[in-house]
Amino acid sequence: MRKISANEDVMTTREAGETLGVAVRTIQLWVEAGVLPAWRTAGGHRRIARSAVDKLMAERRHELSPGTNEDEPALPGLRLLVVEDDPLLLRLFKGVVATWNFPVDLVTATNGFEGLVRIGEMRPDVVVSDLIMPGMDGFEMLRALKKPGSGFASLKLLVVSALSAEEIEERGGLPDGVSCFQKPVNFTKLEFLVHKYFTDKLARA
Repeated sequence: MRKISANEDVMTTREAGETLGVAVRTIQLWVEAGVLPAWRTAGGHRRIARSAVDKLMAERRHELSPGTNEDEPALPGLRLLVVEDDPLLLRLFKGVVATWNFPVDLVTATNGFEGLVRIGEMRPDVVVSDLIMPGMDGFEMLRALKKPGSGFASLKLLVVSALSAEEIEERGGLPDGVSCFQKPVNFTKLEFLVHKYFTDKLARA
């Protein structure tokens, strides 16, 4: 059988990572979570359709804010990702985080699928996520991140949800080490916890 080689239709995980500017392990996480469709060869190697990589690149360009320069270095401080499908709550998060007295580089996503893309791109220090969202929900995203070998075991994960503790357990519960806040969000408590992560990051620097 002829060996499959990279061409205009097929890419390896390494080639996809180089094209998208992320680590190979991030590509593997995206494949496992369904962000990038892929298949395995008879030898067990992943192959990804170039069209899928091109589509993801196009989505990333479309979602960049006007005036954003991908070549600019990341802002100093704590990298925070908020995954939430309610546009009003996202707006509230942006307004409140802007008032915090320590530097935060805030990025948002509207579902678990987009959240995994953002996590692979920005390598956040902290992720704050809703649970019930269209498409890939927060439960699926958190389980993908906590899966052994994901490379994100040390990522700080916080949940904000209107679900009760009983309802969360009925849906399979949360992975170990995930903190949960009930909606409406207690931003004072959230700021205190995120600031603790920020000081811990400074101590490690």
